[in-house]
Parts: sequence; structure tokens; C-alpha cells
Amino acid sequence: MTQALERQIYTPEEYLELEVASETRNEYRNGAIISMTGGTPAHNRISGNLYIALSVAMRRKPYETFHTDQRLWIGDRNLYTYPNVMVVEKPLQFKEGRTDTLVNPCFIAEVLSKSTQDYDRGEKFVAYCTINNFQEYLLIDQYSIHVEHYVKTAVNQWLLSEYDDLNVTLSFKVFEFQIQIADLYENIEFANI
Repeated sequence: MTQALERQIYTPEEYLELEVASETRNEYRNGAIISMTGGTPAHNRISGNLYIALSVAMRRKPYETFHTDQRLWIGDRNLYTYPNVMVVEKPLQFKEGRTDTLVNPCFIAEVLSKSTQDYDRGEKFVAYCTINNFQEYLLIDQYSIHVEHYVKTAVNQWLLSEYDDLNVTLSFKVFEFQIQIADLYENIEFANI
């Protein structure tokens, strides 16, 4: 869910100065600052379910899991963004001169909303693909049972698997982890969305 702030061009430095003082999260897209509006309870439950499962699974492993408020810099696309969930292989790598902005996720998940689903599947995915460490992308629909799982198979090649069954168990390639789709959708009542 995004909303353009002012029609003004900002430098990355200006954005960071404003962002550090901001009470809300904003994405930086090649000079524009885009406000990230609040999510739905379903959106938060789904991303939280995945974050908790990954955090437990990554204990004592060379990975760290982040949720919602961790900023990511994609230099090739001049983009600062906040993935819903991301996993980073240790040691963490930060944008030069920063200790609050990561650059090396191997896994990213986004929960789709009506206002961001095209961006998450398109331009944002293309931006994520420019990250050297990035190997897996998970898109989770919050309005119906539907999961899209992209796995990098070679340079510029991605394999897409789609699932609409709560009984399917997803297996991740980049690190040893499995989760049943039913666990992603735990406590989601689609009639209320």
C-alpha cells in the first residue's frame, strides 16, 4: 500500500535524513519518496506467521531474519525499500556508511495487497533480482489461498511454482526450511477481508 508524498525529487541522502526522523515508513524510488501506508490485520498476520517460523528455524544457523521495518538498499535501482520479511546470510552487509540499511538478502517475502501486487510482481521483483545474494522470492496473497514461490536456477533464470492448497509444504532452496501453507494462513478468515 503506497501513496506518493510530494512531487519533488530527493537525493538518497535527503531521503535518509527525512526517513530517520519519520514516524512512518517511506520507500525511496529513484528520487521519489513513497509513503508506505498501514496494512490490514490479515497482511500483518501472514507476514508475522512467516517471520516467526523463519526466526525459529534460523536459530544457531548463519542467517538472520527481519520483518517489515528493516530497510534495504538496492543500489542498481536507486531504491530504498522495506520488504515484509527477508532473510540475510551472516555476516550482515550494510550500505556503505550506514548501520541501519542492509544490502544482502538471500530470501525476500512480500504479502500482496491490491495496491502493491503489480509492483511486487513486476518492478520490485526486477529490482530485487539485481541483488547478488538474492535466491528466493515468496509472494503470499492475503485475500485468497495463493502463494507464488520463485527460485533462482541460474543467472537471469527463475523457476515459478504456484500453490492454492493449504496442505502443501513449501521447501526452500537457499536454506534448509519447510513450512506448510496452512501455517502461513493461520488465523486468517477470508470472509472478513
